[in-house]
Formats: sequence, C-alpha cells, structure tokens
Amino acid sequence: MASQEAVVAAMVTPFKYSNRVVLRTILGRGDGGLGLLGMRVVVGGWVRSAKEVKKEPDVGSSPSLPRDVSCVEILQTRIPFLRSLINVLGGGHSYPPPREKTDIVIPKLPSTVFLQISDGSCVASLKVVVESTIASPGQIMPTGTCILAEGVLKLPPVEGKHAIELQAEKILHIGTVDREKYPLSKKRLPIDSLRDFSHFKPRTTTVASVMRMRDALTHATHNFFRNNEFLYVQVPIITTTDAEGFSERFIVTTLLGKSAEKVEPKSVHEIEGVSLEALKAAIKEKSNLVEELKRSDSNKEALVAALWDLRKTNELAQQLESREKLHPGASLNKADEINFSKDFFSRETYLTVSGRLHLQSYACSLGNVYSFGPRFRAESMKHVAEMWMVELEMAFSQLEDAMTCAEDFLKFLCKSVLENCVEEIIFFSKRFDKTNVDRLQSIISNALKQVTDNKFETKVEWGISLTEEHETYLVGEIYKRPVIIYNYPKKIKPFYMRVNDDGKTVAAFDVVVPKAGTLIRGSQNEERMNMLSTRIKELGIRSEKYEWYMDLRRHGTVKNSGFSVAFEHVVLFATGLVDVADVIPFPRSYGKANN
Repeated sequence: MASQEAVVAAMVTPFKYSNRVVLRTILGRGDGGLGLLGMRVVVGGWVRSAKEVKKEPDVGSSPSLPRDVSCVEILQTRIPFLRSLINVLGGGHSYPPPREKTDIVIPKLPSTVFLQISDGSCVASLKVVVESTIASPGQIMPTGTCILAEGVLKLPPVEGKHAIELQAEKILHIGTVDREKYPLSKKRLPIDSLRDFSHFKPRTTTVASVMRMRDALTHATHNFFRNNEFLYVQVPIITTTDAEGFSERFIVTTLLGKSAEKVEPKSVHEIEGVSLEALKAAIKEKSNLVEELKRSDSNKEALVAALWDLRKTNELAQQLESREKLHPGASLNKADEINFSKDFFSRETYLTVSGRLHLQSYACSLGNVYSFGPRFRAESMKHVAEMWMVELEMAFSQLEDAMTCAEDFLKFLCKSVLENCVEEIIFFSKRFDKTNVDRLQSIISNALKQVTDNKFETKVEWGISLTEEHETYLVGEIYKRPVIIYNYPKKIKPFYMRVNDDGKTVAAFDVVVPKAGTLIRGSQNEERMNMLSTRIKELGIRSEKYEWYMDLRRHGTVKNSGFSVAFEHVVLFATGLVDVADVIPFPRSYGKANN
C-alpha cells in the first residue's frame, strides 16, 4: 500500500519551480485522473467557462428569510410601515420621535460555482468547485480570470464528461479581468479574429493546441538531426548577401532619422520604369483575359496562371500607389538613398532570407550541419514577413541524397506528431479537418512520388515559376498525393544551384503536399568555380558580395547538397488549418506588427 501511494504521489509531483500541479499530469492519465482520488493538490489556470448554482433553503423555512430570524426582528423591520399608516389614519397627532433602529440585513443565499480552468498544458480542462463562502462568484467567474486553488480531487456527484473534479478549499490567488475590455469574453471567436490579440490568443483551445504541436515538431526536428549525426550551427540573422539572388529584403540601417549624407533620391517611376497608369491599364487587360478564360472553361491551367499574374500586378499597383501617396516622388528602393559607408557596418546589410550559404561554409568543414531560426522576406502584402526555417547542408552528397533525406525528415516529423500529440490531433480532426490523421499517415506509409518539372510542359509554359495554384492543382488533381518535383529551369532558381548537363535546368527539388503547398525546397549546390561565376554574371549579381562564398569553390571544393523546410507550413499541414498566420505566435505581415 505504501509503495502504491508513493507511485501516485510521484505522478502528481508539483512543478519543480512552483508549488502547483500541471493539469496534464492529472487529466492526461489513461484513467482521466481516477487513480488520484483523494489527493490534495494546488492547481492554477485561467477560467474558460463558469456556472453558478444557488443553494436551496432548508425545508420548512421561508424562501425569502433565513431560518434564524425571530418574530420580534420581523416586526421591527415592519415598524416604519406601521408608523406611516398610523399617521395617515390618526390625523395630525404628534408622537415623540422613535428610537433609531438599524434595519436587519437579510443575507443572500449561498451558492456553488463550477469553473472550467485550463493551464495550457492539454486540451482538456479541469472542473473546480468553489463555494461562495471561499471566494466571491463575481470575482472568479468571468472568462479569463486567473486562479490558484488548493483542494482535494473527488468524483463528480453526477457522472458526465469529467471523470474527476477539484473541490476547492482555498483560493490562493485571483487575477481579475475587465469583462468589457477583455477580448476573449465571447465564446467561440473565429480564429482569424484573434490575430489582433496575439498576446491573448494562446488562452484559446485552438491556439494552445497549435503551440503544443509546434513544440513537439521543434523537438522532433532536433531529434532527427541528432539521431543522424548532424551538428547544430547558428547562422547570422544580419547578412550582406542574398542567398536567393532576387528576393525582397529588409534593410538594416542606423542612419534613418540622422543627418547622414544621402544620395539624391530618384522617383519611383525613374527606378522602376513603370507608371501607375500603365499598371492600371495592364490590370484591365489581364482582368479581361481572366473573364474570357472563365467563360471558355477549356484551359484550367491557363486560368490559374492568368489569375496569379493578375494578383501580382494588383499587388504591385497597390504598393506603388500607397507609397506614392505617403512620399510623392520617393524611391521604392531606399538603399539607393543611403550612404552605407557611414552606417553601423559600413556597408549594406539585410535581415537574412536564407542561411544556406553560410551553412555551406560549415558543411565544407564539418560535414553535415543544420540550422533552425527566423528568416525574413519583404515580398508581398499577402504573405507573412517572418518565418522559421529548418536548413541543412551535407558535404559529399548529391541531389538524390538530399531528396532522400528530405523525405525521411518529413516522415519522421509526421510519425512524431501522431505519437506525441494524440489529444491535439483528435481536437483538430473534430474541429477543423477530419482528414488530417489520414494525411499524416499517408506520408509515413507511402514513398513520395517524384516528377520532373517538365511534366507540366504540355499544360503550362515551360520556364515559368510554379505558383501556389499550380502546386495545389498538381497534388490535388493530377497525382492526388504528395510529390517531389525536381530539375527546375535554371532562370527561376538561385545562382548557387548546380546546372544540369542539359544547360537549361538545375538540380533543384520541391516537396509539395496537399493543403499546405510546398514544405521543402532543396538542391545540389554548384561546386564548379567556372559554372558558379557564369551563373552570377547571367543573373547580374554583384560578385564582390559573394567572394567569400566563391572561396569555398577555389579552395577545397566538394559536391554538396541541402534543403530548407518552411517550418510553419509543416505545422499548418499537421493541424489542418488554412492560414499560416494562425500557427505563428506573433505573426508579422505587411502593415501589421502590433507588439
């Protein structure tokens, strides 16, 4: 018996750095906590919902008066009324002023409050029963109230969805809320309405579940690379290079607002070579094309391409128009206005869009390396500006090796989340996407279909970049499964990717899945110095910024390959949600950085 009690006690040991018991250790048990009946615990959390039940008076007592009020006290409470009645009936007789008598305050009926509280450790909530004699119902009942309660775990008097409840004996802390201002007071808010309250949204079941799955996928990422003998390398967030070669970057400078030497700014039109009027005319023309394709209904692929083209033109026009209004005649390219020789780093620097170039330098010394961190893009008003990427590089490896590693990594993540996030997977299956379990299981059970980029040649003009719509059509309509697309046209891929023997394509690949789109982008990297120099010239890239990178090819070059994983899209794929902003703790996007 003593040994059994010790086992039970060990299973509900308070959190090491406070005296509370994490709710997952109670509710996450196979028996729902029944094995802990009679245990005294301290729990803390935030109120999700509350209900107050008034206690009925004892039989035989007045429904409006407590049982211990005497007849004399009742008559005393009626004296003011009787005196008024006598004055009215008896005419103008005067009476000596009565003695002051304090009115009897009849106490309210006691009540019991039933709270559903969550501490974010699991999907389930714990029912906490609090008598009104312990804490004021008005203080503890509002949604979002934080409480710390001490009590005993008991069976509910009536069998229901909760196997166990806490009968509170003490309320150790109450963190009240202002009902009028607290944004989560309403029940079942749409998830998109939470984006403006990113500091409160993890108190919802949905976002808390997303964060637990994100945490599990983070641990799985590090476990995969540790198990496969990769070294973890931290790459810089501030960089002088652009790994993509043609991406929009965030400039890092300390000169704005200072009296620094500036170059005379050029107008938007002068730099871009286009006018707002020309863009509007193009939008009209492209809209007519879209309508014509919709009416014909004969070429869905052409319609998808036309819609994408129209959307990009609209975005450019909106960006140009908004910036012209704010700064008439100002440049879209602020880097052209700043004399970077007087800046903090004495040169142009940016927030990194990719860490693969820096990782390659360590792969060429340490063999197999990976990194995991934030990357930044200023490309579109529609997409988030900050995302986390998993990146790896492997020396002595080629395209096929990277594709195999990418597939193994994706399978490992899917298996890990199915094993470690059962409660969350069930929640998302019921609330958002009934197919997410099958979708994750299909990744584990089946080899990914490999197709070359020119498979699309008969339906989409060869050489253009596959859009999100193309990818969705590819995995959803043609193959109806996840695919690996490889051997892309070289003009749409970064300069460092190895040119194939045909001279037209590069050894690059994308892993595309239903719902989430492209999860992984990878390549074999160009190890030949002459080919690398040629590619830099073809793309018009300033070679002096990449001298350090070309040194890796001049001295001890080696075949190497790697890939990048869009971590938020993996979380999106696992949860079944549809907007990447909903799986990022504090999403940043065009015009939105609230905290």
